[in-house]
Amino acid sequence: MLRSVPIPDQRRLEDFRDPAGDEAVERLREAAAPLKGSRLVQVSSTSFGGGVSELLYSQIALLQDLGIEADWQLLEGSEEFFTVTKLVHNALQGMPVPWTAAFEDAYLDQVRLNAERFEPDADFVFVHDPQPVALLTFLEESGRRTGRWAWRCHIDLSQPMEQVWSFFALHVARYDAAVFTLQDFAKPGMASRVSIIPPSIDPLSPKNAYLDPEAVREIVTAYGVDAERPVVTQVSRFDPWKDPLGVIDAFREAKEEVPGAQLILVGSMAHDDPEAWHFLELAQEHSGDDPDIHILTNLQDVGPVVVNAFQRASDVVVQKSIREGFGLTVSEGMWKERPVIGGNVGGIRLQIEDGVCGYLVDSPGECARRLVELLGDARQREEMGRAGRARVRDRFLIVRELTDYLTLLASL
Repeated sequence: MLRSVPIPDQRRLEDFRDPAGDEAVERLREAAAPLKGSRLVQVSSTSFGGGVSELLYSQIALLQDLGIEADWQLLEGSEEFFTVTKLVHNALQGMPVPWTAAFEDAYLDQVRLNAERFEPDADFVFVHDPQPVALLTFLEESGRRTGRWAWRCHIDLSQPMEQVWSFFALHVARYDAAVFTLQDFAKPGMASRVSIIPPSIDPLSPKNAYLDPEAVREIVTAYGVDAERPVVTQVSRFDPWKDPLGVIDAFREAKEEVPGAQLILVGSMAHDDPEAWHFLELAQEHSGDDPDIHILTNLQDVGPVVVNAFQRASDVVVQKSIREGFGLTVSEGMWKERPVIGGNVGGIRLQIEDGVCGYLVDSPGECARRLVELLGDARQREEMGRAGRARVRDRFLIVRELTDYLTLLASL
């Protein structure tokens, strides 16, 4: 059996009435009713370090409260396997990579080992991202498939490297449904049924729950941040798509006009992302010895509560991705009533209403100009913050996403 992830937090649907509203809660309860008593297994490649894992902790607990036997299992892999799947991640988002038959063999050999340990006793299986996608292939070939299977693709698949996509398309075609964040992310002509379901945040999680202002001040001060001076924060993995070097460039340009500004770059070092170490080093080198640029990771005990404090201490939250599936940190910042400057790409465009709850930007220079504008106008920051929180409440909370998922599964 694959390793199950323990879920320490309990979630009750009733607890979401205040943040999400009565109507949203009742819609989820109605969507769950036909599936009560069924077994649902979620499969991913890591239990920490990214938006997928953050979502699953909350979703599994809430599904269990709804009477669904939900479990979360982890694909296991070697360092070689995760190096290959990081290449896959980049290639499927359009980056040319050196792809060989040896990489295909290394990928398939590892997934085959996991398939041999997978116990297919579920009514529904949700598989997240490319790493585990071939599980279904091996189960079908061995006659062990049970239940309905959905593939949740969290990345932009609109312009993939064709050689890599051709390899993965054969495995994706076996699924009953493929779920994307945006219609534009789905590859035209897919054999599986395509469903569009944007991700969400959990407003009651440690990363998003209310923090007392004094607690926020104490936390950020402990990390060397001056709570009395302007703060700009980006929370994301260290990889080329999140453009940490471009964020540093934008901050430096803005700092020429806002000399007291401080930048916090925060990322988690997940075991399925070996490339992150390289980009962390690049960001550290690029920041030089600037004492106002703070680059932090979970290795410095920066967990969900600390991230929450950094975002709440921020005057502006940034997510300057150059390619992005969704970018949960955008909704996180908006939920905390902070204006967000985001890259004009992918799922960020779905979240930020440009000029209303933040700004969409296409370059470090444009990001810098918007930083200067917002850091100099407290009223505008407050107005955009209120608009952002309302937008997240209506569209991007976990209650809505689970309603969409369960409606899809019932239809299968």
